[in-house]
Amino acid sequence: MVSVIFILVVLAALGAAMARFSQRQHLGSAAELNAARAYQAAFAGLEWASFQVLRVPAPPAPAPACPGNTNISLGDFVVTVSCQRSSASDGASSLVFYQLVANACNAPAAGACPASGTPQPSYAERQLSRTVVRP
Repeated sequence: MVSVIFILVVLAALGAAMARFSQRQHLGSAAELNAARAYQAAFAGLEWASFQVLRVPAPPAPAPACPGNTNISLGDFVVTVSCQRSSASDGASSLVFYQLVANACNAPAAGACPASGTPQPSYAERQLSRTVVRP
């Protein structure tokens, strides 16, 4: 009788440990998925900003000003895109540089990323930057 109770206790402990392990695996998988989605949202924001400064208006028109800070909603994620413009010359060529920054998150503060305060466990955020040049 004692051995039967011992085996039941051991099996119950193993079952509880497996349940906790499974829960942690599911939470980790969900966090990885949100991180990948945040990266893709930030990348999409950079692509949008690059198009705005490189192709609107199309060359040979003069280089445009930076678009203002823009918030783009992509499903559960919001992407905040910012831009800084600077000019330089290389001999007779005049160049315009754009520093683009895209910050994507799934819990924006006041509609913009990054979120402020203490994030929730499911919070995901990625920031990407790119420099593009236009003659």
